[in-house]
Amino acid sequence: MDKYEVMLYPRAYRDIDDIYAYIALEKNAPENAKGQTDRIWAAIRSLDIFPESHQDRLVGRYAEKGYKQILIDNYLAIFKIDREKKIVYVVTVQYQGRNI
Repeated sequence: MDKYEVMLYPRAYRDIDDIYAYIALEKNAPENAKGQTDRIWAAIRSLDIFPESHQDRLVGRYAEKGYKQILIDNYLAIFKIDREKKIVYVVTVQYQGRNI
């Protein structure tokens, strides 16, 4: 089984930081913020195996352009796969209610 390298765009890092800040500061729940971002990181790391098995992105800005998505609680990580280089690029992580 071939493993993929998983890389994040700077925007994806900012998105995860923003998710943490929102939950910790706006919702006053730092424990929940850590738990949520830990689950997001674990899901992103899991993309190193079988990234093709995830759902194609069908709505929003990344629809029908070869992007895929993984659902993590109420969040979506949107990513693109470079099959030749065996790299998964995570573009953004957003609340699933947004139409991005």
